[in-house]
Amino acid sequence: MSSFEPEPKRRNVRNFFAALRYAIDGFWAALRHEPSFREDLLFVVLLVPFAIILPVNAVSTALMIASLLLIMIVELLNSAIEWTIDYLRPEIHPLAKRIKDMASAAVFLAYMNCIIVWIIMLWPSNDVWRRIEEWLIP
Repeated sequence: MSSFEPEPKRRNVRNFFAALRYAIDGFWAALRHEPSFREDLLFVVLLVPFAIILPVNAVSTALMIASLLLIMIVELLNSAIEWTIDYLRPEIHPLAKRIKDMASAAVFLAYMNCIIVWIIMLWPSNDVWRRIEEWLIP
């Protein structure tokens, strides 16, 4: 009985750039093939400028942007799970549906997290709402 030990991965600059290339390829694949990812990206592109210009502190801004990026991260994982299930088991199966539904629930929770973070960051400060009102209604 022999034990199999995988060869340790070598880490060097070439591997770093290869990993970066794979990440960029994955991003473009999601843009091309995933309407949900494109919708999430549009949502993020529209809201990040608001997070930056709103009169909140840097930590609040960072949390608001992080909550938006989390949506995209979870959507990428959801898409990868769905594509994997469809590849491995193209026929309809109750367990495949359960897996896909759970991954979709994770996206939903990421959206809920984002909404809650934004509410918490903006709610307590009446000054934020006053400045937004001044900005919208001169």
